[in-house]
Parts: sequence; C-alpha cells; structure tokens
Amino acid sequence: MALTQNTVVDTAVTILQQFGLADLSMRRLAKELDVQVGALYWHVKNKQELLAQVAAKLLNTPQLSVNAEDFSAPADAILQLSRRLYLALLPIQDSPEVIEVATAMQVTELAPVLQLRDLLESSGLSTEQARHGQQLLLNHILGSVAFRQNLVQLDVDAPLADGFDWGLQRAVAGLIS
Repeated sequence: MALTQNTVVDTAVTILQQFGLADLSMRRLAKELDVQVGALYWHVKNKQELLAQVAAKLLNTPQLSVNAEDFSAPADAILQLSRRLYLALLPIQDSPEVIEVATAMQVTELAPVLQLRDLLESSGLSTEQARHGQQLLLNHILGSVAFRQNLVQLDVDAPLADGFDWGLQRAVAGLIS
C-alpha cells in the first residue's frame, strides 16, 4: 500500500475509533502503516495537523449536512444538524477532543461546523453573533458527548436522558429569540 495523506488520515481515524486519542501517536501510526515516523511528516506537519485532518474526515460526510429548505424555520435545521453531530460523535472515543483541536486551529474544512454558522446567520444573527452562537452550540455538543463517553468509560449507570436535547433546545431558542 502506498503511503498517501489519505492512508495516513484513514489509519489515524481507525486508531482513534478502536483505541482512543491516548493511543493515537505518530509512533503508533507509523507502526500501523509499517513506515518510519519521519515518513509521516511528508504528509502531515505535526500531530495537531493530523488531528485537524482526522476531524475533517469524521465530520465531512453527507449524513451530517442538512438542507435548510427542508425545514420550516432555521431553528429546526440548527437543531437537526446539532443532533446529527452529537449522534455521529458519540460512538467515537475522544472525538470531542479531536474536534476541539481542529476548531481551536480554526480549521475551515469542517463542513457541519461552517453550516451551523451559516444557519445561525440565516436566522438573522450578525456574522459575529453567528460565530459566537456556533461556539456555544459546539461547546454544548462536544461537552455532552464527552460527558456521555465518560459515563460509559467509568461504567456509571446513568439515566437514559442526559439533558443534551433539553439544553440544545434552550440554547437555540435563546440564540434565535
């Protein structure tokens, strides 16, 4: 198998999904690909860039986009997109940390995150307000995913409802009031 940027990112995604972020090191990645660690740096500058590309791979799927025209109000599209993000990230170990790194690096290739901002703008928020609203909703989504994943990791018996949807509805209502 030829070493390409796609194979590097795909293998990193597999390691993340199977073992979590703690095991996603450049050394582990090189071992999985049967190459020297230095060979990875032809395809990614550093681990942060790798995580940004992993985030893009996780998020840039057709299932995570919504068509605003399918909804009677922008708020409904925002709720649906947020729920899709939550459900998509929930089964992937440590996904909140990966997405946080990518957003902190201001990665512009995260389609659902950009769509979230666009939907907020289309609801009447200014560009700056939409950016802040996007961060608020992303913090809620990622925090809720991390909370749920921690319950599973710690084997804590918790009620089925974790408050995610309740909080999401309140946040969107507050943003678009």
